[in-house]
Amino acid sequence: MVTDYLLLAARNIRRRGIRSWLTMLGIFLGIAAVVSLISLGSGLQQAVTGQFGALDADKLVIENLGAGFGPPGSTAVAKLTNHDFKLVQNTAGVELAVKRYIRPMQAVYNGVAVFGSAASLPDSPKELQLVYDFLDAEPLQGRLLEETSRGQVILGSHYLEEDHFGKPLAIGKTILIQNQEFKVAGILKRSSNFMVNHLILMPEKDLRQILRIGNEIDFIAAQVSDQNQLPSVAQRLEQAFRKDRRQKIGEEDFSIQTPQQSLSAVNTILTIINIIVSGIAAISLLIGGMGIANTMYTSILERTKEIGIMKAVGAKRRIILLIFLLESGLLGLIGGIVGVIIGLLLASGIAGIVSQAPGGIQLIMRFSWPWILAAIGFSLFLGMISGIFPAWQAAKLPPVEALRK
Repeated sequence: MVTDYLLLAARNIRRRGIRSWLTMLGIFLGIAAVVSLISLGSGLQQAVTGQFGALDADKLVIENLGAGFGPPGSTAVAKLTNHDFKLVQNTAGVELAVKRYIRPMQAVYNGVAVFGSAASLPDSPKELQLVYDFLDAEPLQGRLLEETSRGQVILGSHYLEEDHFGKPLAIGKTILIQNQEFKVAGILKRSSNFMVNHLILMPEKDLRQILRIGNEIDFIAAQVSDQNQLPSVAQRLEQAFRKDRRQKIGEEDFSIQTPQQSLSAVNTILTIINIIVSGIAAISLLIGGMGIANTMYTSILERTKEIGIMKAVGAKRRIILLIFLLESGLLGLIGGIVGVIIGLLLASGIAGIVSQAPGGIQLIMRFSWPWILAAIGFSLFLGMISGIFPAWQAAKLPPVEALRK
């Protein structure tokens, strides 16, 4: 019996044609927004977390607070110094500390100049390995530099693209950096951290020489002896820096970044994105629900005589109510299914575009069946809720009055 009612409801929806699809438009948009957000959410979190991938569970970064955007050292109010470096080295719990330099520079190859960032590689094998761990550096072509590799560089994957220099770079080629020749020893695999993709890594002595860097340090990377003690080590460093600089809490001109702080920043960004997209989705779903209610009211006016005939032949109120509820529920269900398909296609397209963009981040679409089924179920529920009052109005129509119209 219920199957017959469902078929009747489906026929009524099909009979209204384009009006039924327009009714479901709000449901399409709302569910598509929700599904695309959910599908991209985990991939976005992984991608954004990759931008903080320099911080492992046992590592932290110390830098002075900057005054704008750009790589560390390009906009800092005051540079770190060797005095600060020794302060980090002498802090209990710090196993190894490394000076880091990242500076804007010009690279020329095939007569074409591009601007990027040059980053230093230390001389000590232990410090060098720490930097590679920070960057999660793996060679795509060639090799990583060793502590004795003077006059050589490693390029991020960004520089492998042919359109930058007119022709592709190759291992062993010579590139001019600040008008000095360097041999390309390796090219890194593409990283989820876009800054790593744009880096040119070179020995620290070479970088300091060509850029004439003095006693200033852009930032300090540190590894702790016990990763479980990372928060307490970070706290000791903050206390040591505040005491050394005679600063109170809240007046610091330095920053100590731990993985927990970075992930907190990521979660804050994602929460804001979720709120914005959820708000848009809620508005779309509200409009969709109002559209279903409006369509059902219109349907009652158009089918008043049909309702009268059904009552005249013995259809009870609950049957009329059920038919109209099934019809509004089907509108919501179909809208939800189509919205899910649109959302998945949209998420897939966005992920593909972002991942293929030059210098882009690796964004992977992931979907969760429980969330998708919940979205479809919610659209069905919304459709039925939107149809309750119109269905009740239809069920209350007196058969004699309905037959007269």
